[in-house]
Amino acid sequence: MDNKTLSIISYITLIGWLVAYFMGKDKADTLLKYHLRQSLGLAIVSIIFNIAFTIIASIVPSLSFLGFVGYAFIILWIMGIINAANGALKPVPLIGKWFEDKSSFVGKY
Repeated sequence: MDNKTLSIISYITLIGWLVAYFMGKDKADTLLKYHLRQSLGLAIVSIIFNIAFTIIASIVPSLSFLGFVGYAFIILWIMGIINAANGALKPVPLIGKWFEDKSSFVGKY
């Protein structure tokens, strides 16, 4: 698989991220490393948000209508996939800048 395809796969769940990381580890270019960082950051923030929201909604059930905010993560994932498919090194809106220099184990790009 080429790095562009692996960049797209990295956004498809954590299993997709692991597949992209291990299959592209030896031949990773700037595009793959960038999108591995972006997709991992997006997954981490999404998981943290979902855990926090579940706790808050169980304590205050009247706030459970705020669950639609979780759909924003789906939109961000789609935007990341589009950027990867276009070969663009654009950060995911809102949270992408936080993860451009994190995850040093992915490699320097």
